[in-house]
Amino acid sequence: MGKITGFLEIGRELPARRPVAERLRDWRELEGKLPEDKLQAQGARCMDCGIPFCHKGCPLGNIIPDWNDLVYRGRWKDAIDRLHSTNNFPEFTGRICPAPCEEACVLAINDDAVTIKQIEKQIIDHAFKEGWIAPVPPSQRSGKRVAIVGSGPAGLAAAAQLNRAGHTVEVFERADRIGGLLTYGIPDFKLEKSIVERRLQQMRAEGVVFRVNANVSVNVPVSELRANYDAIVLAGGATWARDLPIPGRELKGIHFAMDFLPQQNRKVAGDAVHEQLVATGKNVVILGGGDTGSDCLGTSNRQGAKRVHQFELLPKPPESRTEEVAPWPYWPMILRSSSSHEEGVQRDWSVNTKAFSGDADGNVRKLHGVRLEWTKDASERPQMTEVPGSDFEIDCELVLLAMGFLGPERTGMLEELAVRLDQRGNVAVGPDYQASVPGVFACGDMRRGQSLVVWAIWEGREAARGVDAFLMGHTYLPSSPEL
Repeated sequence: MGKITGFLEIGRELPARRPVAERLRDWRELEGKLPEDKLQAQGARCMDCGIPFCHKGCPLGNIIPDWNDLVYRGRWKDAIDRLHSTNNFPEFTGRICPAPCEEACVLAINDDAVTIKQIEKQIIDHAFKEGWIAPVPPSQRSGKRVAIVGSGPAGLAAAAQLNRAGHTVEVFERADRIGGLLTYGIPDFKLEKSIVERRLQQMRAEGVVFRVNANVSVNVPVSELRANYDAIVLAGGATWARDLPIPGRELKGIHFAMDFLPQQNRKVAGDAVHEQLVATGKNVVILGGGDTGSDCLGTSNRQGAKRVHQFELLPKPPESRTEEVAPWPYWPMILRSSSSHEEGVQRDWSVNTKAFSGDADGNVRKLHGVRLEWTKDASERPQMTEVPGSDFEIDCELVLLAMGFLGPERTGMLEELAVRLDQRGNVAVGPDYQASVPGVFACGDMRRGQSLVVWAIWEGREAARGVDAFLMGHTYLPSSPEL
């Protein structure tokens, strides 16, 4: 490493977020960047640790110590080349990945981890600013055609890799814009859509063809894909939302998070949204404490919600890593507060929602809940029991269900393709990511279930290797180590 004692001399530093009062008035990204000299100092904190566990913490196997050191030395061009060697879209992961690499950082054993995510973000933004990210079309075409269904990070990663391998790639997206959850799901204050679009422009220039409003099995027959393409990659995500079948669920004002969030994305993009679901002036309840719930929170506050409650069924996690539950370098299940939580919310844990009640017009007006006590049975499995006398009710005019996803939608495309599903309802594949139907592959959330953007990119890259080997008999596409 360029500065052997850097981790001893320099503390962890991140750029300041814009003030809450300011950022609640717009939809722009709220995190800034460090001055170059300070970012270089952060790169100097990367230790000569012998075994860089950050490699294993990152599903992509990013060569993190190398580009940390290259930033410290001011070798930005080399840094982006090293970063791109394992990650197609560092501008996405640098913004929305929870950074499992930092939890696995050796320095994190007894100190603050290296600012890996921030360094990654500024490397790619610097590269775009300098004009180093240029189209790299393949020198020749293989004559093989690949259809990719879904344009989220998994589909985009597979498309990028297969296109550069020389295959003709066409991406089918049922929405009217490309990007999947990157475009219609993640709020602009976490990922401005111009960031997505600039990468799509590069991919278009390299020869990737994108088709929007193309819903396979609805207005694009499955038979068309089978007849016209040499391979199909299913990357449609896990879009089957978990519901809450309790009394009052039918009341107006109770919606899935993914009915609520995309509408605001469309409005920010300049679209007219008819009868948009909004939190303005309402008591809002968000059920679910994960990233999607956090996105609903930030969106509700920007829309001018009167008050927001966020309830989680599980108990409140510990505030720091415990050796018994999550020893280093494993990902710890600890209390995490996002930028949205800074902006105003009443959070509560160990709460079970029992019913909703409404007014005479069928609008939701109250949530009825009960507090839980969590214990473990003889097999160490968690068990919940209701706390006697802890029943409560709160006012609400908007309820957002952000309780996760059960897997891909099983009807339509998957039924027509007749691919085998695993026990969890995801598309079952072999080691090469090929499904039970020859020539059909699956990756991302559609294969592994609801997961992280960094896993989606890894899945897309690995599926591309399987497709390339299927089409050509071998593959030279790089592989990332599996955790």
